[in-house]
Amino acid sequence: MQVIEAGYAAKDKKFALVVARFNGFIVESLLEGALDTLKRVGNVAEDDITVVRIPGAFEMPLALQRVAASKKYDAIIALGAVIRGGTPHFEYVSGECTKGIGQVALAYNLPVAFGVLTVDSIEQAIERAGTKAGNKGAEAAMSVLEMVNVLDQL
Repeated sequence: MQVIEAGYAAKDKKFALVVARFNGFIVESLLEGALDTLKRVGNVAEDDITVVRIPGAFEMPLALQRVAASKKYDAIIALGAVIRGGTPHFEYVSGECTKGIGQVALAYNLPVAFGVLTVDSIEQAIERAGTKAGNKGAEAAMSVLEMVNVLDQL
């Protein structure tokens, strides 16, 4: 039996983080977690990281597509937060964002980590941005670090 596994060190790999400004008070914590993980766990140099700021989660797929098409990066991390409100707007934004992220990963054969919170409340968002539920930005960074290395072995 052959098992393909990989570690997290990704020295000399290039990463783009596409970061939504909407709900910025939450998303900035996700960004901090992702950056810390890339540098500390992945041994990624600061010069190998690019942060792309965009308006919100709905714009995420188009920005990801353009970043992926540039062929400058080994992986992309999508960071944002969609918090449910009193209208169906949440369903449309979160659904299109999710679908688009997956499509970009498959179309460009590139690891794209889903670090976009889709939550029912501000409290849930805070929990997932670095308090009792961990930091989903850091988890997204761990995912791309591992995937970059697994794909290198395949």
